[in-house]
Amino acid sequence: MSPSRALNDAACLLLRLALAFVFVAHGWQKFYDWSIDGTIERFAEMNIPFPDVSAPSVAVLELVGGGLLGLGILTRVLAAVLAGTMIGALVLVHAENGPFVVANGFELVLVLAAGCIAVVLLGPGRVRADKLLIRWFRTEDDEMVQVTPRGRR
Repeated sequence: MSPSRALNDAACLLLRLALAFVFVAHGWQKFYDWSIDGTIERFAEMNIPFPDVSAPSVAVLELVGGGLLGLGILTRVLAAVLAGTMIGALVLVHAENGPFVVANGFELVLVLAAGCIAVVLLGPGRVRADKLLIRWFRTEDDEMVQVTPRGRR
């Protein structure tokens, strides 16, 4: 027996909102608690490549991308980029510290990467803002293009 479509949508929404909360909180921390200069220093101390570029990029990705992920805008693209960022954090910083986050370990970034990969695989669900944006910007002149798979007519 497969779960109903409504349950699938609820699960996708819950996963997106939980991931968004954590990413936005960490992006906020990088901007407002540590400052971008402080984040650059931390990235340099952790030997993250190109800290002058990577620190602000990660801060913006987590804050803005996390928010958009929660809203359901560009969901799969952002989830894939966020997953890649977390895998990079796991490999570059956290793997050598063991699993526990209290010792700067990899458990948090592992769960965040796995959650983002799940969003990439499952999609955003039907409850998402980009659906509303598409309706809002659609005009009567828009054409629907029908694509027929190869070998079928």
